[in-house]
Amino acid sequence: MGWPVMFDTIPFHLDELDSMTHYPKTLFYNGSLENLFRPKVSIVGTRKPNPYTRIMTHELAKKLSMAGVVIVSGAAAGVDTLAHYGAGCENTIAVLPCGIDLRYPKANTQLIQSIETNGLTLSQFEPSFEARAWSFVVRNEIVVALGECLIVTEADIDSGSMRSVEYALEMGKQIYVLPHRIRESAGTHQLLAQGKAVAIEDIDMFVANISKTVRNAVEDTPFLAFCRTSPSYEEVMVKFPSEIFEAELSGRIDVRNGRVVVV
Repeated sequence: MGWPVMFDTIPFHLDELDSMTHYPKTLFYNGSLENLFRPKVSIVGTRKPNPYTRIMTHELAKKLSMAGVVIVSGAAAGVDTLAHYGAGCENTIAVLPCGIDLRYPKANTQLIQSIETNGLTLSQFEPSFEARAWSFVVRNEIVVALGECLIVTEADIDSGSMRSVEYALEMGKQIYVLPHRIRESAGTHQLLAQGKAVAIEDIDMFVANISKTVRNAVEDTPFLAFCRTSPSYEEVMVKFPSEIFEAELSGRIDVRNGRVVVV
């Protein structure tokens, strides 16, 4: 029978996805929507990473997570899997190329189940939709759009990861890559040669700089700033009648003893 999947649709607008060619008609989710409102970085790469890439991807995701950054990836084999595990399932968003009630690839069923329970899974495809070649490309656009920047840890030329790079360039997002030896990761070598990406030469220094940058990008709105003053529910309703409804649905605020609290 398999593990039952409970899911719902996101009832509010995500500004990050306005950079996409077309905003998704519907976004299905399972897990904690709070991850959508935290600083986010996207990590993608090959499904067959070399040993160096495996170690560095896991370390990079882990240290970014420890610095308060949510990792966004596509739950695929290889780099995606390493990024999710490195971040910890509670600090990650997995964007699926299939219906939210399916788990693809099957080899990552346990990983995806853990993300559903502790983190967040997203899909713009109808439930029971099985992954197709084109749906991976569509999935990649959401992965890129959600992150403040894109990290490509290893990629071949003409790969799906390089299509993600095209999205990032179209969206004006900064691209970072791991430095590789000659004849390895031809795609990222090409990006560096063309001046389209920046190499991560020191992971600790990179994490310190990028975590500060993405945290600054996620600033309080006037609504959240007001809620941090612990106003009464009635006061917030008068000042921000539409915002409080969306914030309650998304779990960004809670009402305790008649006072609004930012979660």
